[in-house]
Amino acid sequence: MATFYTHIEKNILKTWTLISVFLIFIIGIGWFFSYLFNSRIILLIAVVISVTQTFLSYFYSDKIILSMVKARRIEKKDNPELYRIVENLSITAGLPMPQVYIMDELQPNAFATGRNPKHSAIVVTAGLLEKLEKSELEGVIAHELSHIKNKDIFLGSIVVVLVGIVALVSDFFLRSLFWFGPRRDSEREGGAIFLILGIIAAILAPIAATLIQLAISRKREFLADASAVLLTRYPEGLARALEKIASDKVPLRVASNATSHLFIASPFKGNQTKNWFAKIFMTHPPIEERIKALREMEIQ
Repeated sequence: MATFYTHIEKNILKTWTLISVFLIFIIGIGWFFSYLFNSRIILLIAVVISVTQTFLSYFYSDKIILSMVKARRIEKKDNPELYRIVENLSITAGLPMPQVYIMDELQPNAFATGRNPKHSAIVVTAGLLEKLEKSELEGVIAHELSHIKNKDIFLGSIVVVLVGIVALVSDFFLRSLFWFGPRRDSEREGGAIFLILGIIAAILAPIAATLIQLAISRKREFLADASAVLLTRYPEGLARALEKIASDKVPLRVASNATSHLFIASPFKGNQTKNWFAKIFMTHPPIEERIKALREMEIQ
């Protein structure tokens, strides 16, 4: 039986392997498009725009998200039990106390946001507080605190920059072909083949980049689950919480594609396709796999 330390180490390794592949992929795409146009200006412009966009979202996205989901901030006097759980687990994790928010939604769910541990927030729904037992609630809060401790929000910002660079480089390449045409030596023998490959790459590269982004997101969910067990020493609490969240059919009124990846489980309800093709487009691993991994962990 694997211990939670094993799960943590394996998921960290897989995450950094994916990030390394991502960087190599971007370098290759950048070199290829620069070669076709004999210019690095496309890559430079894309990097500047992507970094600027992500810098702004990194500092202001949490306020926008909290407003989008209509979360209200609470103090200790408003819900002493929830506040104490967050407070105690924060101390265990060695984190500063995050702000605590409640969404007036009946669906049990939760997420964390904020640019760093000193500027972070935990958001839970009213349904989560109503439907989960204390040990289950502790598992969910520990999972969200683990996202903060593991710097998943910061990592997500970096990955967004990388995806943005690929998308912008591809877009600039296709637009440049339309307005200015290929460089002259592409008309020579063999140049047409490179040009066709460039067009194919410009179309497929953003899709490939997004798939890598989603794969990283799924690995960070497994890592947050394992890290949560490190805090609570009780994997069954989080496993049961995930079962209840998955089986609950109440819709989340404020659910949107822009924020769905933040939640501990997808806020969209209905029959979830489980074939391999559908899985590669998911922001979260199937809950069944997460529960299985949790119940296979051995506490030492």
